[in-house]
Amino acid sequence: MSQTQNQFDKKSEAWSARFSEPVSELVKRYTASVFFETRLAPFDIQGSLAHAEMLSHVGVISPKDYEDIQKGMKVILEEVESGQFSWQLDLEDVHLNIEKRLVELIGDAGKRLHTGRSRNDQVATDIRLWLRHEIDISADLLKQLRKALATTALEHYATIMPGFTHLQVAQPITFGHHLLAYAEMFGRDYQRLIDCRKRVNQLPLGAAALAGTSYPIDRERVAKTLSFEGICRNSLDAVSDRDFAIEFCAATSLVMAHISRLSEELILWMSPRVGFINLADRFCTGSSIMPQKKNPDVPELARGKTGRVNGNLIGLLTLMKGQPLAYNKDNQEDKEGLFDSADTLRDTLTIFIDMVSGIKVRADNMRQAALQGFSTATDLADYLVKKGLPFRDAHETVALAVRECEQKGIDLADLRLEELKAFNQAIDKDVFEVLTLEGSVSARNHIGGTAPERVKAEAERILAE
Repeated sequence: MSQTQNQFDKKSEAWSARFSEPVSELVKRYTASVFFETRLAPFDIQGSLAHAEMLSHVGVISPKDYEDIQKGMKVILEEVESGQFSWQLDLEDVHLNIEKRLVELIGDAGKRLHTGRSRNDQVATDIRLWLRHEIDISADLLKQLRKALATTALEHYATIMPGFTHLQVAQPITFGHHLLAYAEMFGRDYQRLIDCRKRVNQLPLGAAALAGTSYPIDRERVAKTLSFEGICRNSLDAVSDRDFAIEFCAATSLVMAHISRLSEELILWMSPRVGFINLADRFCTGSSIMPQKKNPDVPELARGKTGRVNGNLIGLLTLMKGQPLAYNKDNQEDKEGLFDSADTLRDTLTIFIDMVSGIKVRADNMRQAALQGFSTATDLADYLVKKGLPFRDAHETVALAVRECEQKGIDLADLRLEELKAFNQAIDKDVFEVLTLEGSVSARNHIGGTAPERVKAEAERILAE
């Protein structure tokens, strides 16, 4: 046996016979991916079993080899799930670690498993299988968060609060209506993930290194076994494509942007200067020096994590922008950011489902805030329009009334009828019905409006989905 062959046997590297010196220890650590991609192991085994079944079916390996591969993979999966599997840096990645262990368990049959495939199409398959699984989890969590928002909205479909533009009091709305705005955002996020899943769920296995394989493989059979919706139609693209990962990270960034917007409002609403809500203690922390503090750490941190998830998206886009076809070692860098985005999304949604369900509303403070800032001014303008005044004239008339109220330090509803008539003689005593907060919200009784009955119907519709 040659010295080079002896090195190969000791290290079990798939390319050792080509080289005259071993890889340095620093390079091993620099190029290895095994310790951050172990989560792919169950999916690598799943893909390998489907590949082996197909090889047996088309006669490339024997039924006995396939049976042995099944038995060996069962042992390996049990070792992985129990934490007993011994991952080796020398073997670089999850694929070679599993293959070496398989050969230890079943001998030559394990060496035949890699027939007709490359690590290039193998890892692309593993990532898609894993990401499909993650999408299913996160999509379900988005549905749960949407229902949590709808449940709280249903409890507060008539709870009046100020609506804001430019963070200035604009018009009265209900708290339920406000929460359902986020339910709409997360509904779109759910649709984006489901749409992304269709492009994730395409089989690259069979593309081999880049050009396909000369073995008589049956890619449709593997796709059916692994429940893929289709097959990557070009072998070069199949091994080098990471669009599906970028698309997932983009969808995740949008979810986190919506989480961040909600977090910003929860933080603001919880401030004693606003005092609209309280969050349960389990989502908050205190201060090491100020004993009175209750800090909304969870929404603050979620707001911060949004930046990291956005960074993962930019990292993936940058990774792919200059790569020639087909596979390049650069693509090893696709995983950590992708894994981090998936983990962050899953954990954030899980926490927010619980946190939203436990919001304590301070309805009196909300109502008092809605009475500030002349929030029913638009209702007075609409009232004048219905009396025959052009809207621009009505707008000007109400602006003059607001200016007088500011000078007097009172609200529009505090003006006497004769004072209101001084601005326009068409104003009558029925004006006070539209100047109330309840009258204002109830008047917006159309699809998408803030009328309590509409909010209630929308919340019930979401809960019935």
